[in-house]
Amino acid sequence: MTEKIGEFSLEVIELLNLNIPAGTAIYLGESNKAHMKSRHPRDYEKYIGRIDKIVMFPNFVGINDADGSVEYVKTFSKNVKVAVRIASDGEYYARSLYKIGESRVKNSIKIGQLKRLTK
Repeated sequence: MTEKIGEFSLEVIELLNLNIPAGTAIYLGESNKAHMKSRHPRDYEKYIGRIDKIVMFPNFVGINDADGSVEYVKTFSKNVKVAVRIASDGEYYARSLYKIGESRVKNSIKIGQLKRLTK
């Protein structure tokens, strides 16, 4: 079952210079969940219930140069990243969910890959 977990806010769209309308939906499908669980099972179990909070209330956002995905990073006791990419059907899906280290966050901010949200 595919579920809507959030949408692109105007702030994220403007900050990352995305060419999509505000309110564009972000989905999570069963194949996405299976991928996340197989790649990072501990992170999946701990954070899948909060994936909507990560997408709707991130501390940082950015664009991954390698694959063009939009990265949402939320700070809990650890930094957790959700990567969102457009699929062949034209919809946006959360594709990965895992913890990232503080040094990686700081370096990504320093080089301009991640940007802090004001809200």
